[in-house]
Amino acid sequence: MVEPDNIVLVYLRRMDEKLDRVREDVADLKVRMTNIESTMGHIDLRFAQIEIGIAGMNRRLDRVDERLDRIERRLDLVGTTH
Repeated sequence: MVEPDNIVLVYLRRMDEKLDRVREDVADLKVRMTNIESTMGHIDLRFAQIEIGIAGMNRRLDRVDERLDRIERRLDLVGTTH
């Protein structure tokens, strides 16, 4: 039969082993979470770059629209509205 002190030691060792596994799992989760955060940061940056590109294209289209309006007025191509 196992002595009471030994039973306590056995359970404490089991708990210690389980705690070690939990620590390893938490450390793994921290690494994975950092990777996810890094990826999300890159995605946010890429979306910002896309938005900047779209804004640049919109500026160019606005300038083309203004130039086209000036050309139409100069050539008297603007139709009268009724």
